[in-house]
Amino acid sequence: MAVLKKILPIGEILLSKGVISKAQLEEALRIGKNTNTRAGKVMVSLGYATDDDIAHALADQYRIPFFNLKDVILDQKTVKIVPEAIARRYLVIALSLEGEVLNVAMADPLNVFAVDEIKRATKHQVKPHVCTEKDVVTAIDQYYSAEASLEEMIRKTQKGTELLKGEEDIPEKLEKIAGDTSVIQLVNQIIQRAVMDNASDIHVEADEDVLRVRLRIDGVLHETMSVPMKLHAAVLSRIKILGELDIAEKRLPQDGRCVIKVANRDIDFRISTLPTIFGEKAVLRILDKAAMVLELERLSPVADSLDVLNRVIKRPFGMILLTGPTGSGKTTTAYTLINLLNVPGKNLVTVEDPVEYHFKRVNQVQVNPKVGITFASALRHILRQDPDTILIGEIRDKETAEIAIHAALTGHLVISTIHTNDAVGTISRLLDMGIEPFLVASSVICIVGQRLIRKICDACKTSYPADPKLLEDLGVKISGDKAVNFYKGKGCPVCKGSGLKGRIGLYEVLVLDDEIKAMILAKANANNILDAAKKKGFNSLRVQGIKACLGGYTSVEEVLQATQDVE
Repeated sequence: MAVLKKILPIGEILLSKGVISKAQLEEALRIGKNTNTRAGKVMVSLGYATDDDIAHALADQYRIPFFNLKDVILDQKTVKIVPEAIARRYLVIALSLEGEVLNVAMADPLNVFAVDEIKRATKHQVKPHVCTEKDVVTAIDQYYSAEASLEEMIRKTQKGTELLKGEEDIPEKLEKIAGDTSVIQLVNQIIQRAVMDNASDIHVEADEDVLRVRLRIDGVLHETMSVPMKLHAAVLSRIKILGELDIAEKRLPQDGRCVIKVANRDIDFRISTLPTIFGEKAVLRILDKAAMVLELERLSPVADSLDVLNRVIKRPFGMILLTGPTGSGKTTTAYTLINLLNVPGKNLVTVEDPVEYHFKRVNQVQVNPKVGITFASALRHILRQDPDTILIGEIRDKETAEIAIHAALTGHLVISTIHTNDAVGTISRLLDMGIEPFLVASSVICIVGQRLIRKICDACKTSYPADPKLLEDLGVKISGDKAVNFYKGKGCPVCKGSGLKGRIGLYEVLVLDDEIKAMILAKANANNILDAAKKKGFNSLRVQGIKACLGGYTSVEEVLQATQDVE
């Protein structure tokens, strides 16, 4: 005979987790009894617990999965399987459909009447998940209203914002349509959606018959919206006004920036426009300071290379170079190092193009070639400012490289980025610029190669046995009969079926010791330098990527794709 396990009250669960004290539990039970209110609601109203605490406790109490709606973008078609009236009546939202089973998130998953009605209305079996009431209400408003409001917004935007032939170049007409309330709302919705989806860039592209909106999320572009091409002039003019650009100039590229408040926080946007055959394209780079975590240990789950970098950064002088292709996270790494070095007793100066993040106690200089402030000219003046540490946004030419090396050789710690594929290749790049080998060997103390790769979704991660042949090809040595697993994401609502969510960094750190310096002076080729470094424990980007695979952080496919140009 099966023994039924005792179901603990929510209060006891919260007490066992240390969320509340015994005195708080007793007070909540007393108030709940006197007011005929559930103890959980009382604890939230008193501030003893949060809605999330109660939802997690409810999930533990009845062994029902908890679902965090805050971090998910749901499929609109799946959501609409549950009629809106039922969704609002029972505070429920559809998550995913697996065969005949409809996964739903509910504020009250124990409501059997709600579950039965959802079954009847959808003709599916129902698997409830626990979520907070606040989150499900927000999701219902977002997903059930979004489609209707967007269609209505587009309809309103088209009405009264069309330009007659010849009016496209009249600034007054463009300003008028860009200031239309419906146009402002449409552009605001595009921006809000991008921030909500943690996008890094918004692409607004003119096609033959539609204006297409794509968002770059985790390094990949996703089409999220298309509107009639009739709205092109209105939408582009509104974006130009935000960036303080010339709305009548359509023949030349323009650049601007602005700050927009989204979800009660100020977010910087860099705006770029470009003439194309069907009309102007705009790209908005999102610089969300609140989302930038400047902690060295948070950059990558593979810690060994970062440990080396953490030791090198404590040196008083020399040059540290960060390298990798565009979009590999060099700026974030540079800012993390500056944040680490930013102490009251030091004078830190940066020269950047553009300044993306503002630091307290750091003197930051914006490059402005129009008035003669280049990386090289700014560096000359910075050296007269008694700096301890200098951050150079990028070394692009011989002149900047020479001044940076001079700074490193005269008692300053210099950090800069340089555009090469990997750490060892940076040495060749400097020599190709015309920098003498003895200057490279005596100034550079460390070169960091890096990549950003997509992370496996934690919500649907699963393991599978690694193919022995693949392990052999990757250079993974297996001891005995030990089983080796790789990991992948099955696809779920959290990752929108991709199996991947978020990104992590891969880092290779080449420290220039006496042997490497001697090889540079002898003009050894990159392969010989790489072989010498590997003998001393240097791990390439590919090796670091395999470590991330074995740790369950990313997939083999992601690593091979990200490192195909360096191995």
